Amino acid sequence: MRGSGGLQAGATDKATLPRNARLPINRCNLPAVVLGGLTYQQYPSPLLIDGVAELHSDLFRRLNAATPEARADVFRDYLTIHFQLEWPEEMGFTGHKKSRAKANYIRMIRGWSFDSDSREGAVLKGWVESRFGLMPRYHGQPLRDPAGDGYRRYQEMRSHGLYGTSALEAQLDLLYTFSQFELAQRHHGARHVTLYRGVNRLADHEVLAKGQGGQHVVLLNNLNSFTCSRERACEFGDYILEVNIPLTKIFFQCGLLPGVLQGEDEFLVIGGVVDVTLSTI
Repeated sequence: MRGSGGLQAGATDKATLPRNARLPINRCNLPAVVLGGLTYQQYPSPLLIDGVAELHSDLFRRLNAATPEARADVFRDYLTIHFQLEWPEEMGFTGHKKSRAKANYIRMIRGWSFDSDSREGAVLKGWVESRFGLMPRYHGQPLRDPAGDGYRRYQEMRSHGLYGTSALEAQLDLLYTFSQFELAQRHHGARHVTLYRGVNRLADHEVLAKGQGGQHVVLLNNLNSFTCSRERACEFGDYILEVNIPLTKIFFQCGLLPGVLQGEDEFLVIGGVVDVTLSTI
């Protein structure tokens, strides 16, 4: 775990989550100003989405009883039955051609992998905004003004992505909670993982403070793709961001549910203020 030794005195005191990047309320046990700040990156604690453990206690009882090899199937089966994913008529599906009945958590992840600024990306960023109070900073264009055209376009895409689905955001609640359960089982006692992100220009990111040795404090988008492979990150840009990510901020890692995506080295990471090290290929 890195500290902030490369920053000028007092820099980290200013590197809290900006007011225009957070909501005053959210749906988890910590406010956005805390979980989105630099101190949280250094000293994380569990993030619990309101009501998930209580409403779905049977799922976690089954996961605790299952073998490691069977837990992914237990999770898939539970969501399929609980949300009637294979029986959309039970959820009121009428057969209209434009129905979103087949939109589910797996399609959201796959849509993100093709284009994080897609309708699926808007749904995922909107979920982070709702549950953790972290506002998106980019979706096809910078989002700085909640009253601006860019933010309105993002909200429209988010609404279209949620319309006609089977409690899609509740599915995402369980996907995050399952990911946290599985990471805790696989990496007992771990608090951070070092991840990488390739970028072409650091100017495309919101830099809050600059230090020595390539160390910067950056405000990330509210949801981001990272990889555990530095070589893989090099394929996406000439500069590499290296970040110690709290495990509690991993929304999903592709290896947790085999078959969702081709690769297993992509991580979907909840954003906020982070201390990064910038290097070149």
